[in-house]
Amino acid sequence: MNIKSKIEAVFPSKAFMLLREVGLKAGLLGYRAYLVGGSVRDMILNRSHIDIDITVEGDAIKLGKAIAKDAGAEITIYKGFGTCTLALKDGSKIDLATARSETYKKPGAMPITKPSTLKDDLKRRDFTINAIAASVMAKDFGMVYDFFGGIGDLKSGLIRIMHSKSFTDDPTRILRARRFAARFGFKIEPKTDLLMKKALINRALDTVSPGRIQKELMLISKEIL
Repeated sequence: MNIKSKIEAVFPSKAFMLLREVGLKAGLLGYRAYLVGGSVRDMILNRSHIDIDITVEGDAIKLGKAIAKDAGAEITIYKGFGTCTLALKDGSKIDLATARSETYKKPGAMPITKPSTLKDDLKRRDFTINAIAASVMAKDFGMVYDFFGGIGDLKSGLIRIMHSKSFTDDPTRILRARRFAARFGFKIEPKTDLLMKKALINRALDTVSPGRIQKELMLISKEIL
């Protein structure tokens, strides 16, 4: 699947040209860059979404600096996370993150990350529908990468967890599953629903700080009110 036409239709012309620039700069540095997250999901669903979240197989901060220099953008660097945000003069923003894998020392803890591949980066996402990417490279701009069946779940209207330990690794995904189900009118996939109930019985949410739970509950309230 290629969604180049959808990307061009959804993003303003300046944002579209910026995506092109990201791909060109990434290629010059020997990297690969992909549009990821909600924007890819929503374009496949024919919903509007203009967030620009880029995953880079390479050094996202180095790429961000190269783009900022030519675009005259202000760059904010988060060195510890391997990410950066570019703020352009027209008010638009672009987030770049180094592709990474993650592990958890204990349930509910923040993950330990290290640079990795696009597939590993998508594997750490919460649900299959959020684990889809689209290339912004010149040679295959708009080409969709779906390693985990996210497109099929979008078509079937299902919220499916990425792996059996996902709710244990990050129990807030229990709340996020309900939030996305409410937003899209999707159903929780049966095995995912069973794992969710098991995590709740085992009091998985007790390992999460009250602040994180409150944030997720506020987001859910916005979807249903």
